[in-house]
Amino acid sequence: MMTAAELEALRKEVKRAKRMASERAGELHDPLEQCLPKAYEDIPLIAHACYQACQNWAILNAELAALENSQV
Repeated sequence: MMTAAELEALRKEVKRAKRMASERAGELHDPLEQCLPKAYEDIPLIAHACYQACQNWAILNAELAALENSQV
């Protein structure tokens, strides 16, 4: 069982992870919109970073949801 402080810390971590995922999505969007076809080689690296950030958020968000549901 998590303490209220630990749960709040996890909520903040989820928010941070969501912000990071949004930033990575923006980094992916910019070259697609502005730099193609010249920057096509950058797409796999940027896309992978975006995928990892989104995956991290999804894992943390699922953990938070499970904890919040178990405390109801």
